[in-house]
Amino acid sequence: MKLWGGRFTKETNDLAYAFNESLSFDQRLYRQDIEGSIAHVTMLAKQGILTSEERDQIIRGLEGIRADIESGALVPDPTQYEDIHSFIESHLTERIGEAGKKLHTGRSRNDQVALDMKLYVRDQIPELNTRLLELMEVLENLMREHAETYMPGFTHLQKAQPTTLAHHLGAYYEMFRRDLSRLADTHSRLNECPLGAGALAGTTYPLDRAYTAELLHFECPTANSMDSVSDRDYLIELLSDLSLIMMHLSRFSEEIILWNSNEYHFVEIDDAYSTGSSIMPQKKNPDIAELVRGKTGRVYGHLMALLTTMKGLPLAYNKDMQEDKEGAFDALDTVMACLTLFTGMVKTLRFNQDAMKSSAVRGFTNATDAADYLVKKGVPFRDAHGIIGQLVLRCIEKGIGLDDLPLTEYQEICPVFQNDIYDAISLKTCVEKRMTYGAPGELIQRLREQ
Repeated sequence: MKLWGGRFTKETNDLAYAFNESLSFDQRLYRQDIEGSIAHVTMLAKQGILTSEERDQIIRGLEGIRADIESGALVPDPTQYEDIHSFIESHLTERIGEAGKKLHTGRSRNDQVALDMKLYVRDQIPELNTRLLELMEVLENLMREHAETYMPGFTHLQKAQPTTLAHHLGAYYEMFRRDLSRLADTHSRLNECPLGAGALAGTTYPLDRAYTAELLHFECPTANSMDSVSDRDYLIELLSDLSLIMMHLSRFSEEIILWNSNEYHFVEIDDAYSTGSSIMPQKKNPDIAELVRGKTGRVYGHLMALLTTMKGLPLAYNKDMQEDKEGAFDALDTVMACLTLFTGMVKTLRFNQDAMKSSAVRGFTNATDAADYLVKKGVPFRDAHGIIGQLVLRCIEKGIGLDDLPLTEYQEICPVFQNDIYDAISLKTCVEKRMTYGAPGELIQRLREQ
């Protein structure tokens, strides 16, 4: 069933029809399409374009179609209908007769599909927020539990300075907090109603677009009818937001994968989020973390695909824009699944606190604090830097850490050293004296006060 055809003398080629149809994937928009149609006919009746009887008849028919789709009694068939809009309108006319043919008065599929996608994205953002907040809650609980779990901090994948597991996890917490903020921005910008823009130039019917926007809980109607039907910025923004979420999940996954290795042994991933090898019986593979890392490229691809699709399109609507849906749907499905699985994996991680602490000690992460010790004793920093470098070299030769080096050997290189060097370079001191806002010591204090 097509919503067009009067000026055509031949049927669409079967391959062309299959290439053109979108019902196979846009059927997930049925709720939004019906919601928009109910608002549209409510407005048409208010404006005297439809009678109240026609309005009520159409709304009852649409509600019946929605109930039948949700119960499985009515199944969209892509071989019979071009898209979700034609599917619903055709069934409405079959059910209620002539009144169903008036549903599309003052409306085009161009503003209809723009509305459906905006409603769909707007409906998805709260679910994304919920899943991000669930992950952030898990991170908060782990931060409180591991406020004083010492570990090495890294730069260039080299051990750099001591920190805490809470501080490290807190960095990811901040990334996900920014993700929430970006989704809120996207929601704010998309929350303008395109319905009533028509194909591109509005309509001669006396529509009340502000009333339609109010019924659909938009802030206002869109200001330019050409932009209304050709705008996909909000989808590009959404895909950008989703790409950043995936990038953060991927970075976190990479660290979990490293920490789970025998060389690090910082964490053990729960069996529920691991798999084995078909040939090597000893293996316990971090497949969920690896898949999250791998699916990041998939979401990036959808962002780049839509950017590429939109870059050369003249105003107003072009059929190219149909390509916005599958990528957006898949990206949303992918991120939702990744957030849920990743949250479960992180919640069940077991952290090897002894291995983390030992790694921080053996990695000379307290070398900067040893240099600061000398500076506080009056040694110029550049000289102190060289002195500690010599001491680190000596420790490497002996296979020990700075904590284990005898005081006599400290004093052989610089007589300024006294017994208090050992307290100055202890992990506890190194971490807790870093009290600038956002540093690990300041975080420990904040967590203790909660």
